Amino acid sequence: MNMAPGAFVAERPRAPTRKAEARGDLPRADLVRIEAVSKVFPAGRGGSEVRALDGIDLSARRGSATAIIGRSGAGKSTLIRLINGLEKPTAGHVHVDGVDVAQLGERELRDIRRSIGMIFQHFNLLSSRTVFGNVALPLEIAGISRHEINARVGPLLDLVGLADKRDRYPSELSGGQKQRVGIARALATRPKLLLSDEATSALDPETTQSVLSLLRKINRELDLTILLITHEMEVVKQIADQVAVIDSGRIVERGGVFEIFSAPVHETTKALLSGLPGFRLPAVLATHLKHDPSAGSRAIVRVTFAGQGGQGRIFSKIAEVAGSDHEVIAGALDEIGGKPFGSFLVSVASPKAGQTVDKLAAGGLDAEVLGHVS
Repeated sequence: MNMAPGAFVAERPRAPTRKAEARGDLPRADLVRIEAVSKVFPAGRGGSEVRALDGIDLSARRGSATAIIGRSGAGKSTLIRLINGLEKPTAGHVHVDGVDVAQLGERELRDIRRSIGMIFQHFNLLSSRTVFGNVALPLEIAGISRHEINARVGPLLDLVGLADKRDRYPSELSGGQKQRVGIARALATRPKLLLSDEATSALDPETTQSVLSLLRKINRELDLTILLITHEMEVVKQIADQVAVIDSGRIVERGGVFEIFSAPVHETTKALLSGLPGFRLPAVLATHLKHDPSAGSRAIVRVTFAGQGGQGRIFSKIAEVAGSDHEVIAGALDEIGGKPFGSFLVSVASPKAGQTVDKLAAGGLDAEVLGHVS
């Protein structure tokens, strides 16, 4: 599936202009639309109320893969619970496939939840059921015939690479295999939307890669809309085409993954990305970095390029601008959203820092002074 530009659309928080209406009210392209949503949890004994979400506006188009990232406690999981109807917003509207989820009764909620698959960090498999039985469970609950269950579960186990494990129990599976069972189970009711809540954070790096490859395959081949909650930037980089950054219950930055990763604006986004190669400062620099220059200090400049030419161009431009008095301290080349991206840390004499940044910018390279070291 080709991802069209703007697969994820979100505006600044605003009040809804009208009440939720019948199915078909939303543009066909939007599977999920969140409008001016706030969620306030009442005060506990001796405490004060908690505003988990504050004026969230967000939408995801059909077939898109969108990541919602943020620190622990930022409001990510609360947002997921609103989408699948486990919580109701204090204010605003949550539309899934044109239906305002918060306005549904229990019976209607059961119906719409069949169109929303969910995969979890800790798998949530029933230990007393086989792989086949775990995948079949939501179909049994929905009253699907045994013949239809057999017709659905077999191909799903093939899809996730577990056809030979259908009669095994969770205790006999690896973590990655358990998550694959969870994914197959989430797909059993043929959902339009797949919600992933930190689905890879309990897995080792190699297993994470295989699960991400499976999710990418599902997104492309089944044209399934995916919303990912995660704090792992490598996950976002590999599977999502759009990203929203949430902090203290508000969306602080959003857009295409390549645009956000290559040129983050908000401090929260920069902090979240700081662990990625090319963004991470060596410990010795991070410890001694100062905001202001001093006599004889050197400026640490981050230079980035995005989809334009490669490292040869960036090195030659730095040498041209900074002359012989520069040193490349660290750097990395990467690929984000299928586009090349590079980030390098360069040391120059502090008095030259401003001039160097201006000349690099004039040459089409993004550059910023991170600080100064003695």
